[in-house]
Amino acid sequence: MISKSRWKLLAMLALVLVVMVWYSISREDRYIELFYFPIPEKKEPCFQGEAERKASKLFGNYSRDQPIFLQMKDYFWVKTPSAYELPYGTKGSEDLLLRVLAITSYSIPESIQSLKCRRCVVVGNGHRLRNSSLGDAINKYDVVIRLNNAPVAGYEGDVGSKTTMRLFYPESAHFNPKVENNPDTLLVLVAFKAMDFHWIETILSDKKRVRKGFWKQPPLIWDVNPRQVRILNPFFMEIAADKLLNLPMKQPRKIKQKPTTGLLAITLALHLCDLVHIAGFGYPDAHNRKQTIHYYEQITLKSMAGSGHNVSQEALAIKRMLEIGAVKNLTFF
Repeated sequence: MISKSRWKLLAMLALVLVVMVWYSISREDRYIELFYFPIPEKKEPCFQGEAERKASKLFGNYSRDQPIFLQMKDYFWVKTPSAYELPYGTKGSEDLLLRVLAITSYSIPESIQSLKCRRCVVVGNGHRLRNSSLGDAINKYDVVIRLNNAPVAGYEGDVGSKTTMRLFYPESAHFNPKVENNPDTLLVLVAFKAMDFHWIETILSDKKRVRKGFWKQPPLIWDVNPRQVRILNPFFMEIAADKLLNLPMKQPRKIKQKPTTGLLAITLALHLCDLVHIAGFGYPDAHNRKQTIHYYEQITLKSMAGSGHNVSQEALAIKRMLEIGAVKNLTFF
């Protein structure tokens, strides 16, 4: 026979266990509620200036006066000195940049400019998109921003088929851009170094190709219309690094930490759009070495070594955006 005192002790332990389980589930529910925003059946209301107002909490003296894309008049007619070298400014690369701006464009399409309220989604490359069935929902946004060489063909059910803008740098440019983009997709160059300007100029002007100065060989043949190419304003790289990651603008050459293209794309969207959703962001835990990081290829976190990206710090930055409601997440983070 178990004594009454032992029964009481067992009952108390059971009660404590129940409370612990409830608290754990409650915390998990709150976590999911905070960082996961399921697709609503009806279109979410879009209020002009909403993203601008919320993003001011992140960027401080936030302004949409900064042009999204670089244009020749800012460098040709007006000598605008840049305080920083690439990727945070254009100091020392102005001559190369001028040649690139002479053959590319800077305008935002009228189909986007004329919108009273711009609904945007930034599609990351994360493994959480695999089997997500988000394709139809992604296609309904006014602006769909994609990253680097992430494929669309064969993954339409999960990632959609619409691409309004694709941010890339030479090493991440898809070798056949017409396969993975729409005919009117804007191809937005993110320049990390002067050689990136040199590469795009030789490609678009059909000059002798550049083969050195890259960590991976970029395409030597890249079939695009120069009028679809845009040069992203380094201002967005600067504020992503400074305001979101607290990185110094001037770093020792051996360190060179910088934001990922994904964080940069979200920063751009917060300046361009009135409603910003994200999908496919977040890396596996550091101890999960076998989990793939992309929805389309079998590579793990090990491939990020030496990239100059601090994925843990970026995760905190994105969580802060989610907490203040500047962005909402269509996948778990």
